[in-house]
Amino acid sequence: MAIEFQNYIQIAGVIDQTEAQLLIDCGVTCLGFPLRLPVHKEDLSEESVAQIIQTFQPPVCGVLITYLDCAEEIHTLCQQLGTPIVQLHGDISESELKHLKTLASGLQIIKSLVVRQHNMAELEETARRLAPYVDAFITDTFDPTTGATGATGKTHDWSVTRRLIESTSRPVILAGGLTPENVRTAILEVRPAGVDVHTGVEDATGRKTRDRVIPFLSETREGFARL
Repeated sequence: MAIEFQNYIQIAGVIDQTEAQLLIDCGVTCLGFPLRLPVHKEDLSEESVAQIIQTFQPPVCGVLITYLDCAEEIHTLCQQLGTPIVQLHGDISESELKHLKTLASGLQIIKSLVVRQHNMAELEETARRLAPYVDAFITDTFDPTTGATGATGKTHDWSVTRRLIESTSRPVILAGGLTPENVRTAILEVRPAGVDVHTGVEDATGRKTRDRVIPFLSETREGFARL
């Protein structure tokens, strides 16, 4: 099942089957599961994620979010989970990306571009080098306090993402600090192919809630409709 990255909406950090079902009931079709992380602790075991993904019916799909940088390991984990999409946040080489494409020709690859202060030139060069081996890019925010490169709850300079969109042929997904309150503005300013949210639709306990997810989806779709 090939996923279109135009008007793409992903909600990441699913913590259990109940939360997955809530997102599906709200109309979310791409659910992200972070595994094998260097900073944040995994919410679920790999076995639990596989069991949840097995319950999905098209067009719903699970997305593996990982910092793995070895093609063989990534391919094996994707097979174990039954996911058609992997989002790579690690510093993976061109050769490993090329090898991953050879191993899993049907696997769709999203590669992160982490926005730090004054790294525009580095991001443009990375996007240029890796574009032949990925299906989309996702921009996210670096948190210097924790060292995290995702799920920070912080926005970055959106003009960086807008410039990357203008300089690469691949779709670019915007992430980092998005909420129901700012996602429409972000879409209209940045004009991304898609958006990703994690903490922005959670309550104080760290769970996704219908009261946050439904407005996020509504504002996102309104933003895309106005592009």
